[in-house]
Amino acid sequence: MKLWRKTLPTASAPLSKEPPAPPPVLWHLPPAAPDRPWLHALLFALTLASMTAAGARLQGVDPFASLTHLSEGIPFAATLLAILTVHEFGHYFAARKWAVRASLPYFLPLPLFLGTLGAVIRIRSPIPHKRALMDIGASGPLAGFAIALIVCFIGLPQSTIVRAENFYHGAPIQLGAPLLFSAIAALVLPSISADQMILLSPMAFAGWVGLFITAFNLFPVGQLDGGHIVYALFSRWHGKIARACFAILLAMGLYGILSLVWGWPHGWLGWLLLAFLLTLFGKDHPAPYNSVIPLDPGRRRIGYLCLLIFVLCFTPVPFSTRLAP
Repeated sequence: MKLWRKTLPTASAPLSKEPPAPPPVLWHLPPAAPDRPWLHALLFALTLASMTAAGARLQGVDPFASLTHLSEGIPFAATLLAILTVHEFGHYFAARKWAVRASLPYFLPLPLFLGTLGAVIRIRSPIPHKRALMDIGASGPLAGFAIALIVCFIGLPQSTIVRAENFYHGAPIQLGAPLLFSAIAALVLPSISADQMILLSPMAFAGWVGLFITAFNLFPVGQLDGGHIVYALFSRWHGKIARACFAILLAMGLYGILSLVWGWPHGWLGWLLLAFLLTLFGKDHPAPYNSVIPLDPGRRRIGYLCLLIFVLCFTPVPFSTRLAP
């Protein structure tokens, strides 16, 4: 489809197969630097402004020409910012549950394309055990995914089916179709022929970006959300899994370059940026303070659910500007 972290339990006592849930951990740490709410609010406002301008440009208008034109970017900006906010506060409240120090979200404005580089929170104390690691790692993607899913169901029916030939001589943004997005489109839109395309509404595009951000964060490498989840599930194998995924990222990014040079089938060199960031911030994952406490069955199922969501939301070529006639 063409789409436009009091005392921890010790390891001396044997653990049952399903030990009781450990209580929240209280750490004797020096006082942390307080949050600066004004900074978080300022970054939020700047991100909202840059995303609104980006949404207007995606609608084909100049956001600086008039307030009317700028307002056309609000549906995209408000929707995507809601997905990002819910995602980050999922992490924040899970960290607070386990008495792990975490900052408020830092939103990252960018005056290009989508208008943002996303949002992050800072973990300022050790994560106590795998259960807390799973809760903190999985809560963000699951919360953001739920909002993105709802947005896709609302936004796709607002989209327009157009003839593809109208775009052959331009350079529209062609989006990869994750399995889940394709399934939703098949449910809520009429069938389209090979010579037609779906011109996404601003809300549908924000939903697609929400699914992309979910998959991006669930890559099982380093301290991405997926890295937390895979370490909690497969701590002995985490290093091998992370190295294999890093190699796949490099391969996909290099293929993206070659596809541009030699005109091969579509690739995306943006994966090289993720590989570069992982090289800077580390591909490995630190062990939790007490690695003896195992995951309970419920959290293990949550981890597997996150891996399934990764598969359903992933697309190897998320963005492209070439159309085949």
